[in-house]
Amino acid sequence: MGARLDAAAAGTANYVDERTSIGGFVKFFARKLFPDHWSFMLGEIALYSFIVLLLSGVFLTAFFVPSMTIVTYDGPLATMQGVEMSEAFASTLHMSFEVPGGLLMRQIHHWAALLFTAAIVTHMARVFFTGAFRKPRELNWLVGFTLMILSLAAGFSGYSLPDDVLSGNGLRIIEGVTRSIPIVGEYISYWIFGGEFPGEILIPRLFTMHILLVPGLILVLVALHLFLVFLHKHTQYPGGGRTHKNVVGLPLFPVYTAKAGGFFFVVFGIVALVAAIFTINPVWNYGPYDPSPVSAGTQPDWYILFVDGALRLMPGWLFDVIPMEWEIWGYTLSWNLLVPALILPGLFFGFLALYPWIEAWATGDRGEKHVLDRPRNAPVRTGIGVALITFYVVLVLEGSNDIIANLFHLSLNDLTYFFRIGIFVLPALAFWITRRICFGLQRKDRELVLHGKETGRIVRHEHGEYVEVHEPLTDEERWVLIQHDDIAPLEIEPEFNDRGVRRKGYRWDRFKQWLSRIYFEKRISPVTAEELAEAQEHGHH
Repeated sequence: MGARLDAAAAGTANYVDERTSIGGFVKFFARKLFPDHWSFMLGEIALYSFIVLLLSGVFLTAFFVPSMTIVTYDGPLATMQGVEMSEAFASTLHMSFEVPGGLLMRQIHHWAALLFTAAIVTHMARVFFTGAFRKPRELNWLVGFTLMILSLAAGFSGYSLPDDVLSGNGLRIIEGVTRSIPIVGEYISYWIFGGEFPGEILIPRLFTMHILLVPGLILVLVALHLFLVFLHKHTQYPGGGRTHKNVVGLPLFPVYTAKAGGFFFVVFGIVALVAAIFTINPVWNYGPYDPSPVSAGTQPDWYILFVDGALRLMPGWLFDVIPMEWEIWGYTLSWNLLVPALILPGLFFGFLALYPWIEAWATGDRGEKHVLDRPRNAPVRTGIGVALITFYVVLVLEGSNDIIANLFHLSLNDLTYFFRIGIFVLPALAFWITRRICFGLQRKDRELVLHGKETGRIVRHEHGEYVEVHEPLTDEERWVLIQHDDIAPLEIEPEFNDRGVRRKGYRWDRFKQWLSRIYFEKRISPVTAEELAEAQEHGHH
């Protein structure tokens, strides 16, 4: 029986190869080497979560009715009997309480959406802190960034589909922010909602966006992302034998193919387990959307919560003197909406998207990089990353200020004033502390290379001196600690030439030099061969 199956498989493979010449293609990819490190699985978690989203979404699509037509509920949920609601909300209740497995599939879909975005963000953090975005991977960083933005769009559009009070109030905020855009804001709002908010066509439009447009774009970008990963050599962590010209790892087939298959079922199983145990988005507790009530103690999902926090943080008056709403030529300019909901996220995400080019321009380092940085060896970049995370966390905490105030018996106003100061102070403090920690770790690495590991064993010399015995590092351990580049700040030409004429472009060069000094003026140089030889000679004596 086994021989027949083998012969049938071989014959099928030969038949396909003779007509498509796919054999060489498969052979090339099967031999592709991939380094083995746990952090590389973060991208796989995002991919597998998206597959779970697609599978569960197909099930939900069969029962969801994307309509805002008003009906009267007559189902098994006693608290909703006789309540008027949209067909979208009624079908969500029907799916949750009458369709076998419907509630479980809803929760699997929602938890997988949260995990999808979390995995993308964590994966991007790993890429950022290790410098995996450097040449030639800048475009792939931009692809990953766009995937993150699309995951936010997919999450928000799906979150709004049940047409409950919580999601409806979120849409009300979006409507207000859209209308705050000068001149064109009102027209954009009318186009999105089909008239005055909430209109009658928003849910069908969101449904089309959620199940067709956004997933289609994500699929295209995932394919492009994986293609670029295969096109470039895979990045690898520093270690013995690893350089910018090679890859040390295991082949895609059969090692990673088997691991990937098993890991998919691990991710699927964990998502299903969490969905079966922990309730999420119980829309029956909120009720159908009604513009009049606003629930207290409720926040959007974590990936949108920072916008809510920014809106809460923005004052109506600046220093109680300057109003944040201006009347200009008959138009109302609402800075208290524009700044936190559009300008601030635009600057934040714009800086994040363009950072690979910003760092390459500021540092002048434009060579191809395939070996990753240890975060401690790039203290400024690591400090910037921690500062961005701190900035985001402050906004998230402010978005939950009512819950925090109630839980810890604090003043809501005092919390808001604290976070208004903290949004400027805490990221800067986080940057300074992180950079100091990185320098401390680099000094520790130098000590390890020069003197070896502490063993805790004390010996006494003949002349009475007590010293601790150090164990020297292996060549591979030492290589990890000294392999990074020692880049000096940018040097520029003098301001005036030999004739005393001011050099053209000098101010621009000074600005580039200033940025270069931010990155490299304060640095801990790796141990040189001469320093190591001198330390070993001293230890021998």
